Amino acid sequence: MFLRPALAAATLLLLAAAPVATAVAADPFESVTVDPTGTLAEDGTVTLSGTYRCLGNTGPAFVSSSVGQRSPSVRHGIGGTRAVCDGAEHRWENTGKVDAGALKPGAAHVEATVMELDPRGGLPLPRFHAAQQQDVTLTPGG
Repeated sequence: MFLRPALAAATLLLLAAAPVATAVAADPFESVTVDPTGTLAEDGTVTLSGTYRCLGNTGPAFVSSSVGQRSPSVRHGIGGTRAVCDGAEHRWENTGKVDAGALKPGAAHVEATVMELDPRGGLPLPRFHAAQQQDVTLTPGG
Protein backbone atom coordinates (compact mmCIF):
# COMPACT_ATOMS: atom_id res chain seq x y z
CA MET A 1 0.00 0.00 0.00
CA PHE A 2 1.37 3.41 -1.02
CA LEU A 3 -0.02 5.30 2.01
CA ARG A 4 2.40 3.83 4.58
CA PRO A 5 5.61 4.69 2.68
CA ALA A 6 4.26 8.18 1.97
CA LEU A 7 3.36 8.69 5.63
CA ALA A 8 6.78 7.46 6.73
CA ALA A 9 8.51 9.82 4.30
CA ALA A 10 6.39 12.76 5.49
CA THR A 11 7.17 11.93 9.11
CA LEU A 12 10.92 11.84 8.38
CA LEU A 13 10.71 15.21 6.62
CA LEU A 14 8.86 16.76 9.57
CA LEU A 15 11.37 15.34 12.06
CA ALA A 16 14.30 16.58 9.97
CA ALA A 17 12.80 20.08 9.88
CA ALA A 18 12.06 20.12 13.63
CA PRO A 19 14.45 22.04 15.86
CA VAL A 20 16.96 19.88 17.71
CA ALA A 21 16.25 19.69 21.44
CA THR A 22 19.05 19.75 23.96
CA ALA A 23 19.07 17.59 27.06
CA VAL A 24 18.93 20.50 29.49
CA ALA A 25 16.12 22.39 31.16
CA ALA A 26 14.30 24.61 28.66
CA ASP A 27 13.56 27.02 31.50
CA PRO A 28 15.88 27.42 34.51
CA PHE A 29 12.83 26.88 36.74
CA GLU A 30 12.23 23.40 35.23
CA SER A 31 14.14 20.46 36.69
CA VAL A 32 14.25 16.74 37.29
CA THR A 33 16.22 14.97 40.02
CA VAL A 34 17.09 11.33 40.63
CA ASP A 35 17.20 9.85 44.13
CA PRO A 36 20.65 8.42 45.00
CA THR A 37 19.29 4.87 45.48
CA GLY A 38 16.96 2.65 43.50
CA THR A 39 15.78 -0.88 44.16
CA LEU A 40 16.39 -4.08 42.21
CA ALA A 41 14.22 -7.09 43.04
CA GLU A 42 15.34 -10.69 42.41
CA ASP A 43 12.89 -10.96 39.48
CA GLY A 44 14.53 -7.99 37.70
CA THR A 45 12.01 -5.32 38.77
CA VAL A 46 13.72 -1.94 39.08
CA THR A 47 12.24 1.07 40.89
CA LEU A 48 13.71 4.55 40.40
CA SER A 49 12.43 7.83 41.83
CA GLY A 50 13.09 11.54 42.24
CA THR A 51 11.40 14.92 41.81
CA TYR A 52 10.46 17.11 38.86
CA ARG A 53 9.14 20.58 38.12
CA CYS A 54 7.89 21.75 34.72
CA LEU A 55 5.82 24.57 33.24
CA GLY A 56 3.56 25.23 30.30
CA ASN A 57 2.85 21.98 28.55
CA THR A 58 0.29 21.90 25.74
CA GLY A 59 0.36 18.13 25.27
CA PRO A 60 0.74 15.13 27.58
CA ALA A 61 3.98 15.19 29.60
CA PHE A 62 5.93 12.30 31.13
CA VAL A 63 8.93 11.56 33.32
CA SER A 64 10.88 8.73 31.72
CA SER A 65 13.92 6.97 33.11
CA SER A 66 16.58 4.51 32.05
CA VAL A 67 19.37 2.71 33.85
CA GLY A 68 22.65 1.18 32.75
CA GLN A 69 25.50 -0.54 34.48
CA ARG A 70 28.32 -2.38 32.76
CA SER A 71 28.30 -0.89 29.27
CA PRO A 72 27.57 2.78 28.52
CA SER A 73 25.88 1.71 25.29
CA VAL A 74 23.33 -0.58 27.00
CA ARG A 75 20.40 1.17 28.70
CA HIS A 76 17.20 -0.29 30.13
CA GLY A 77 14.03 1.80 29.99
CA ILE A 78 12.34 1.87 33.39
CA GLY A 79 8.71 2.93 33.07
CA GLY A 80 7.19 6.34 32.67
CA THR A 81 5.08 8.56 34.90
CA ARG A 82 2.56 11.17 33.75
CA ALA A 83 3.86 14.64 34.66
CA VAL A 84 1.82 17.62 35.83
CA CYS A 85 3.49 20.79 34.52
CA ASP A 86 2.02 23.33 36.93
CA GLY A 87 5.27 24.82 38.25
CA ALA A 88 5.11 22.92 41.55
CA GLU A 89 7.64 20.29 42.59
CA HIS A 90 6.27 16.73 42.33
CA ARG A 91 7.64 13.26 43.13
CA TRP A 92 8.00 10.65 40.40
CA GLU A 93 8.53 6.90 40.67
CA ASN A 94 9.01 4.55 37.74
CA THR A 95 9.05 0.76 37.87
CA GLY A 96 10.03 -1.64 35.11
CA LYS A 97 11.34 -5.13 34.66
CA VAL A 98 14.62 -6.09 32.98
CA ASP A 99 15.84 -9.54 32.01
CA ALA A 100 17.07 -11.59 34.96
CA GLY A 101 20.78 -10.95 35.46
CA ALA A 102 20.86 -7.84 33.26
CA LEU A 103 21.51 -5.67 36.32
CA LYS A 104 23.16 -6.36 39.66
CA PRO A 105 22.89 -4.55 43.00
CA GLY A 106 25.52 -1.82 43.20
CA ALA A 107 26.60 1.20 41.18
CA ALA A 108 24.48 2.19 38.17
CA HIS A 109 23.88 5.22 35.97
CA VAL A 110 20.36 6.67 35.62
CA GLU A 111 18.96 9.22 33.20
CA ALA A 112 15.59 10.86 33.87
CA THR A 113 13.83 13.12 31.38
CA VAL A 114 10.71 15.29 31.51
CA MET A 115 9.28 15.34 28.00
CA GLU A 116 5.96 16.28 26.46
CA LEU A 117 4.33 15.32 23.19
CA ASP A 118 3.75 18.79 21.74
CA PRO A 119 0.74 18.67 19.38
CA ARG A 120 1.43 22.00 17.64
CA GLY A 121 1.88 21.48 13.92
CA GLY A 122 -0.35 18.40 13.75
CA LEU A 123 2.17 15.63 14.40
CA PRO A 124 3.03 15.35 18.12
CA LEU A 125 6.76 15.97 18.49
CA PRO A 126 8.88 15.61 21.63
CA ARG A 127 9.59 18.77 23.60
CA PHE A 128 12.11 18.33 26.40
CA HIS A 129 11.58 20.23 29.64
CA ALA A 130 14.48 18.86 31.73
CA ALA A 131 16.96 15.97 31.89
CA GLN A 132 19.33 14.68 34.55
CA GLN A 133 22.01 11.98 34.55
CA GLN A 134 23.20 10.63 37.87
CA ASP A 135 25.14 7.77 39.38
CA VAL A 136 23.00 5.80 41.83
CA THR A 137 23.18 2.65 43.92
CA LEU A 138 20.77 -0.18 43.17
CA THR A 139 19.90 -1.93 46.42
CA PRO A 140 18.25 -5.34 46.75
CA GLY A 141 14.55 -4.85 47.37
CA GLY A 142 11.10 -6.04 46.64
